[in-house]
Amino acid sequence: MSATPSAPFFKRLTPGRWAAVAWGAGIVFTALLRISMPGQEGPDVMPGFVILRWDGLLMLAVATLLTLRGGALLARRPTAALHYLLVASVIASTPLGVTAIPFAQYLAVDVALYAIAASRPRREAWRALLLAVGLIFVYLAVRLLSGWSAGTTSGLAVALTALVAWLLGRSERQAREYAEQSRAQAAEQAVTAERLRIAREMHDTVAHSIGIVALQAGAARRVIDTQPEGARQALAEIETASRETLAGLRRMLGTLRTEDQAHATFADRTEEAFRTEEVSRTADASCTEDASREETLTETATQARAEAASGLAALGRLAEATGAAGVRVAVRRVGAPRPLPPDIDLSAFRLVQESVTNVVRHSGADTCTVTVDHRDPEAVAVTVEDLGPTPGSERERPGGGSGYGLAGMRERVALLHGEFTAGPRPGGGFRVTARLPFPTGATTR
Repeated sequence: MSATPSAPFFKRLTPGRWAAVAWGAGIVFTALLRISMPGQEGPDVMPGFVILRWDGLLMLAVATLLTLRGGALLARRPTAALHYLLVASVIASTPLGVTAIPFAQYLAVDVALYAIAASRPRREAWRALLLAVGLIFVYLAVRLLSGWSAGTTSGLAVALTALVAWLLGRSERQAREYAEQSRAQAAEQAVTAERLRIAREMHDTVAHSIGIVALQAGAARRVIDTQPEGARQALAEIETASRETLAGLRRMLGTLRTEDQAHATFADRTEEAFRTEEVSRTADASCTEDASREETLTETATQARAEAASGLAALGRLAEATGAAGVRVAVRRVGAPRPLPPDIDLSAFRLVQESVTNVVRHSGADTCTVTVDHRDPEAVAVTVEDLGPTPGSERERPGGGSGYGLAGMRERVALLHGEFTAGPRPGGGFRVTARLPFPTGATTR
């Protein structure tokens, strides 16, 4: 893991370069303290005699080289970089004739402490803090043990600034970890919500299919003697609806099994629907006494079956509703349209619906294109793309969004063993593409 925190100012310059800038600023500040500035009778600090000699200048040069070396290592080996910076601060303080390491010579160390605290594990961050603060007190202790004066108050002030830099770094790291945890939880909740929505949709599909089976069975029972051909057609409808529903039910139960709560909800609702719908429809069929109601039953079953097959057939209504929201939707169909398995049809529509909603909310585009590709005999593909905001358009605005809708769509496609891609288009805009394979042995309606 690199020692690169995510603070905005570190996106413009790396921590190593900021350390070099801080060192240069410290050198300039040190020089300004030792010269007479306008409005002053004299310099704030008298320069030590060593700094004016060649050996003092050599020490400053060596300290600068060590700082540059430490800055270069800060991203890859932060602990080693901190060692270089600490040694540089001690060497640079020697020719100044001071009683403690000055704040200006510790600026680069403060930058390194912030970077390490913001990006490294807690134990490594604590070691860096103890090393930086410990050096200050060791420097003071050496002077005291040598019988020299020691700037204890100045040393405490420098240690306090180091602690503040470290605390700011830890705060930045904790904020980043909390944001990442919140994003992960939100994405997980989006996936769970999508699974529950799929389970509810599957429940509705199964319940409706059972209702159709009950209606067709009632109609077949009443015309089996008088209209054998009609009974045969009704039985064929029952077989088709049963096979489609069972295939979708098995696939969804298998993929949703990892979510116990979602699976339990789905199974309970489906079992209840089996009982309620079958009893209700059978009771309605039993109440039919005269032959004139037989044709009505068949027509009702056909109408109910057509309503259940909304799916991609409802794209026209979706385009109208989206147009009212200010985004024109162009629907293109490639290949000869054909009936799809109910769960595939409904999922394809949901993917288009979510993608178009994202266009309206986040893209700023005035138009988008929905393409439904039927050319693959084993799958259906849907694509939703926009060109991005038009310059000068009233809808022009920066894109945004949490991305949780994409997580839900990706989960839905994964449950159907399909392929999903989403990302920016070359030249601007955004594109979402999904390929939903037909289940093995499934029959289309």
